[in-house]
Amino acid sequence: MSTTASSIPDIPEQELRAWLALIRLPGIGPATLGPLLRSGITPGELLQQPPPRLSEHIRKHLQAPDWQQVDADQRWLEPPNCHFLPLTSPRYPQTLADLTDAPLGLFLLGQPASLYAPQIAMVGSRNPSRGGEQTAQEFARHFARSGIAVTSGLALGIDTASHRGALSGGGPTLAVMATGLDRVYPASNRDLAHEIADNGALVSEFPPGTSPRRGHFPRRNRIISGLSLGVLVVEAALKSGSLITARLAGEQNREVFAIPGSIHNPLARGCHRLIREGAKLVETAADVLEELAPKLQQFLIEPGPAADRKETTAAVPEDEEHRQLLDAMGYDPVPTDTLVERTGLPPEAVSSMLLLLEMEGRVSSEPGGLFVRIKADITG
Repeated sequence: MSTTASSIPDIPEQELRAWLALIRLPGIGPATLGPLLRSGITPGELLQQPPPRLSEHIRKHLQAPDWQQVDADQRWLEPPNCHFLPLTSPRYPQTLADLTDAPLGLFLLGQPASLYAPQIAMVGSRNPSRGGEQTAQEFARHFARSGIAVTSGLALGIDTASHRGALSGGGPTLAVMATGLDRVYPASNRDLAHEIADNGALVSEFPPGTSPRRGHFPRRNRIISGLSLGVLVVEAALKSGSLITARLAGEQNREVFAIPGSIHNPLARGCHRLIREGAKLVETAADVLEELAPKLQQFLIEPGPAADRKETTAAVPEDEEHRQLLDAMGYDPVPTDTLVERTGLPPEAVSSMLLLLEMEGRVSSEPGGLFVRIKADITG
């Protein structure tokens, strides 16, 4: 498998098995093992010679992994669209890796390139108003057509509307799940999950076979906000789980946006509280993009995967990269993936440049996720 930004490189089998064994350890997670793995200790070393500073309980679990479950996880990873990305990989999304409680690994079903696109999280009520659903779809469609991936949690209500809006806009969408990727929750979103995998990605820190549990959803929420440049809350009651995602986003120094509603609508109260606490009030998708413009520019300069930062940071002046992209585009509608192949630039850099060029009126987005160069831009 190639190691371009649009793919996840293969992991040597023994290393992969060691990672999968760590992921499967009961009650032992990022807080305990993350610092050790970041310090340079390999998964295999942790299993063979657990550091003496760990408790006896943890050491016993490390020395007795469930290898049958590891075998099953390996079988799940055999299809070409199934991937595992360990914490220490240079392809691990940098925005997520920066978190102190970053997942030890990510299971991914779908298109790896979508993981590195600039993302906006959209969350809200599981029982939204009809107007809330429509608003979520319209915002998500606009983001997708602007080259921004929409990330949400595959829940009913606003999550579902956001995923569908992004798909209708021709852009990628990512569903971060609180289960293993072989188990869709809720089951009514099974067809939607398949569509997302075909046009974006399903993502989870939980191994295959993991069923939904109450404690998994807050853990999922930190990944939703951690992958994103900002979180948009569409509708939320005062006790909505969406407010947890918004709080996590604030703790992660992400932008938090909220759409206001009627003072008589209980589903607007959560958004109103967020606005009182400092969230940015937005009325249009353009409001969000305007606020995110500086972060999108930084995202372009410092792409997501660490490997790409080493290869591309400061290697080419920004204007020259824009010209390279425009030259590769020509004057026929072209999808983002084709531009990535033609330029050799990271997918997240191409997506960010397309957004900025569209805001400058130099390219336009077309249905189906296509982009076309505006002919007035011809300079010779």
